[in-house]
Order: sequence, then C-alpha cells, then structure tokens
Amino acid sequence: MLPSLASDYFEFFGLAPKLHLDLDQLQKRFYELSKVLHPDRYQRKIPAEQQYSQDATALLNDAYRVLRDPLQRAEYLLKKAGFEIGEQRSKDVPPELLEEVFDLNMALEEMRDGDASARPQLEQARDKFHAMRDEIDARLKHLFVMYDAAPERETLGEIRSALNRRRYIRNLVNDVEKELQ
Repeated sequence: MLPSLASDYFEFFGLAPKLHLDLDQLQKRFYELSKVLHPDRYQRKIPAEQQYSQDATALLNDAYRVLRDPLQRAEYLLKKAGFEIGEQRSKDVPPELLEEVFDLNMALEEMRDGDASARPQLEQARDKFHAMRDEIDARLKHLFVMYDAAPERETLGEIRSALNRRRYIRNLVNDVEKELQ
C-alpha cells in the first residue's frame, strides 16, 4: 500500500514518532520507498498517478532530510505538538550570557575595525561557546531518551528551551568564526 500524502513524516515512513531513530532502518525505508514512488515507474500511468508520484517523492525527500537529523527531527516533533520554533531574538539571550555577549560584541566590533588584539578574546569565546553547545547536545540526548520513554508535553517544553539556547549559541559561534577567518 502506498503512503498517504496527508500523513506526517513519521507516518509516511511507517515509524513511531520518536526522537531517537535507527538511522540504518530509516535509510533502508527511504530506499524502499524511493524505488516504489520514483516518477520513472509512473511514466505510463494516468496523470493523477504521475502527480502522486511527484508529490510523494518530494515529500519523501523532505521527510528523510528532516528525520535523519536529530535536531531537525526534534523541531519537527515540537511543531507538530504546537510549539513555536523560531529565530532567537535579543530578548531571548540566556541571562547568564548577557555580560559575555556584551563583551563579545565589543570584541567583534574591534576586529571589524581592524584591531587584531581582540583575536585571543574571540578564540577563547569560540571555545567556550563550543563547550556550551556540547553540554546542550548532551542534555538534548538525555531529554530525547526521556521523551521517547514517556512522551510528555513538559519534556517537549524542555527540549524546545534547549534547542532555542543551542540555536542562540550556534549564532554566536558563527559570528565569531566569521570574524576569525
């Protein structure tokens, strides 16, 4: 039986909505569905079936791209559960980082103005933010296990908070690395 285009990504792949997936199983299912849904197999079918193949193949590729990445998979599950996921705004700066972000912005300005003496400070900040990102990733893994064991909305809220914090730190790292190039 062919998957319904109205179904969500997990249903499309025939998987339970979990945050931890067997990536080998996901890839195997992707290849199976690719063979069945590929537009070349529908060239001699009626136009409606040809369109289904094209739409299903597009959905398959989108779903696979999202489900194979743990962070995108978590964001997808959060969106399905009604949680807003968006870009960080300045008011969302984690409170413990306010002073560091201020100092970082000053150092970034100095580098942009040609003052290379800010480089060591930026390198130190980059290393600290990488460590913070790694801590968040470990926390996310723990939260993913918790959610899969007992899917509760409260856990999804914690996951969203960790993802927002990670996104903010990723943006800081990107800004620093851009100036250090």
